[in-house]
Amino acid sequence: MLTNNNIVVMGIRNKWSIAWGIARECLEHNANLILTYRGEREKEAIEKLIGDNYSRKAKLYKCDVAFDDQICELFDSIKKDYGKIHGLVHAIAHANTDDLHNPFVDTSREGFKHALDVSAYSLIAVSRYAKEIMQDGGSIITLTYQGSNKVIPGYNIMGVAKAALESSVRYLANDLGFMNIRVNAISAGPVKTVSAMGVKRFSDSLAIVQEKAPLKRNVTIEEIGKSAVCLLSDYTTGITGQIIYVDSGFSIL
Repeated sequence: MLTNNNIVVMGIRNKWSIAWGIARECLEHNANLILTYRGEREKEAIEKLIGDNYSRKAKLYKCDVAFDDQICELFDSIKKDYGKIHGLVHAIAHANTDDLHNPFVDTSREGFKHALDVSAYSLIAVSRYAKEIMQDGGSIITLTYQGSNKVIPGYNIMGVAKAALESSVRYLANDLGFMNIRVNAISAGPVKTVSAMGVKRFSDSLAIVQEKAPLKRNVTIEEIGKSAVCLLSDYTTGITGQIIYVDSGFSIL
């Protein structure tokens, strides 16, 4: 489905990352993968995940989305090496631990700025540069969670950040549609990632979804990855500005 497509995936941390589930499915569908990392720890983890099997189909670039000059340098390098891209996966979010563990009313001003900057504004920033090398149109995907529109205990500032992210998806879809660039978000059910474990009582969410969701189980990163491949492919060229739920049906309850 993605043969010879150049796909950027941002946000892989380790083998449990949703971003890795998406990247692996992209590789299975024969995409040329462009992966970004923030620090040396992430770089080493990604290199181990790629291994010899995928080394010819994946290339790594350093980028911290908190800095515009690094985003600019990233896409200049991609343009030089690949000429153009067909898709981009934004799987980046972060909030300070105190702002997740304390009551939402005690969110610090700096913590609010940080969470919104890294988790929401970064999508706008990378889209601004990505559109310049999406000459044939393309697909931009980000990741969100149901805590954006309902109160999830312990999600706190990340819920507000994801709400801003989802609104950004709609405005970006409107801005970029004339270039045949689609922008969508996948709202995944709870997945046991390193980031998720920073949310208080996260294990409760896993148990509740498994008990109550129509499919009676939690989703896997493989299932999310397959949904992402579909959104990146030509099979969804009429879909933009949408939040696609991949959560075993829990959101309908």
